[in-house]
Amino acid sequence: RTMPDGRDVPYEINISLYDALRGTIQGGTDEFQVERFICAHTIVLALEGIPGIYIHSMLATENDHLLVKATGRARSINRHSWSETELLGNLENSNSHHAKVFNEMQRRIQIRSQQEAFHPNATQYTLHFDPGVFAFWRESPDRHQNVFAIHNITNQMQQVPLTELNLIATEVWTDALSGKLYDDLDEVVEIPPYGAIWITNSRK
Repeated sequence: RTMPDGRDVPYEINISLYDALRGTIQGGTDEFQVERFICAHTIVLALEGIPGIYIHSMLATENDHLLVKATGRARSINRHSWSETELLGNLENSNSHHAKVFNEMQRRIQIRSQQEAFHPNATQYTLHFDPGVFAFWRESPDRHQNVFAIHNITNQMQQVPLTELNLIATEVWTDALSGKLYDDLDEVVEIPPYGAIWITNSRK
């Protein structure tokens, strides 16, 4: 952006979010682009408030360099216009990253909608783990449901001891995302690179 005094200063990053998450600053491009992208949106879905998901995030749209060239506008890089044939072809191809992201995003949004602890006004507190783990606790307004939203934001396996969550032994604890039951509250949970778990309770 050009300032009143004529200086050009950084204003925004023109890039699709999917391409922005293709790698890390330290390691460059890697094989975790889809996982990293889904993890980022899983965090958004669990945070306090009402999540807003951009259509190109649902579709994992890549940079549109041709549109930038055609319009002469940098912002066009994230304004790809899908044709119905092109879009459906990608979504029907289970091997495409578009289908993988779209289907998993749909699944997680549906799971989120079933959690009272993700009400916009539900309580939220940050949990303190290893720097590679971003976690927070949500509690429903009626205090009946708790969700411990735990996200591995690295390309390495992370371990989370359940003992650090102080889970109530008289309740049943499961991962809302995978359905896994945690019947050993002394377990150390391993979370794969850019994986996430939403540990929630129900009464025995």
